[in-house]
Amino acid sequence: MLYHQERHITHLDLDTFFVSVECLRNPALLGKPVLIGGSGDRGVVASCSYEARKFGIHSAMPMKIARRLCSHAIIVRGDMEAYSKYSRLVTNIIQDTVPLFEKSSIDEFYVDLTGMDKFFGCQLFSGELKKKIYKESGLPISFGLASNKLISKVATNEVKPNGQIEIPFGNEKIYLAPLSIAKLPGVGKQTALLLFKMGVETVKVLSEIPIEMMQNLLGKSGTDLWRKANGIDETPVVPFHEQKSISTENTFQQDTIDIHFLNSELVRMTEKIAFELRQQNKLTGCITVKLRYSNFETFTRQLTIPYTNADHIILKTAKELFAKLYERRMLIRLIGIRFTNLIPGNYQISLFDDTQESINLYQAIDSVKKRFGEDLLIRATGARKV
Repeated sequence: MLYHQERHITHLDLDTFFVSVECLRNPALLGKPVLIGGSGDRGVVASCSYEARKFGIHSAMPMKIARRLCSHAIIVRGDMEAYSKYSRLVTNIIQDTVPLFEKSSIDEFYVDLTGMDKFFGCQLFSGELKKKIYKESGLPISFGLASNKLISKVATNEVKPNGQIEIPFGNEKIYLAPLSIAKLPGVGKQTALLLFKMGVETVKVLSEIPIEMMQNLLGKSGTDLWRKANGIDETPVVPFHEQKSISTENTFQQDTIDIHFLNSELVRMTEKIAFELRQQNKLTGCITVKLRYSNFETFTRQLTIPYTNADHIILKTAKELFAKLYERRMLIRLIGIRFTNLIPGNYQISLFDDTQESINLYQAIDSVKKRFGEDLLIRATGARKV
């Protein structure tokens, strides 16, 4: 228990991040029901303002339904480049202010303030950081301060928008008790429905179910859920700079100058690690292409991009980098590609201009790859000649 007692974790969450960025760019949107996403009937809602949520609209909802619920809603096409820029701005502000933080998504952060209570006071420090972020970025942000990541995240969600709260150590279970089980992170619709049918509606009731029963009901996830209901979370804050890269490279059996072969290898390798990126539920913010010539000279080019893990965006960037890199007519012995600046996230937020069918296509392709092997389904340009 000493481990929990010494921890002070602040969860920071930018309020309706995409909408807030759009309001900064166009103040006329403030206080209006705003939908971010594709404007066509087959588009999806990537984000929406609190004013729009009052009509029952939520993210990932088909735009056609959202427009029926609120006919006077203002639809804004998403701009991932702008959102990535502001996300990096806030990241830099936090990085300059605290010694240890984790970027858990494009608009969420965990800050480990353990030990700060002896000097400055964690609540006061978090409040000052909140003000600093708003002053330097113009973006409203909420925070929850608690003894672990779970409680701090739940608390933040409860006080949004533009709120702040501290849950003192020892009050974790008391705080969670009256909340709906749907408020616990990781409780999906199916699990919630199952528990509701059993009469389990609040976290208090869930916490009182024997752990063995939860294991029998949901397996390992049942154990995890029981721990959450009891306010237990020992997950560490993972330093942002330690986020790993995802990369692959290929040294050819014979040095080559065959541009078609090199392009097909680039496509194949890029698709391979883009699939891996999505399997890890991550987005990349920087792509690097590497070439090694037959004389062993090695050159790289990289480009910072809006956060994404969509093949069509990543492939376009990789090809552009390769075209700029391959200026010499010398034999190539190695080609490589690397994704860095990784953050948790899914590809739906990158598909503002795409339809629900596009999202479904990505999900279907990944499902086939996951079940039968990633090499079974590839782009024709990435296929190796037999």
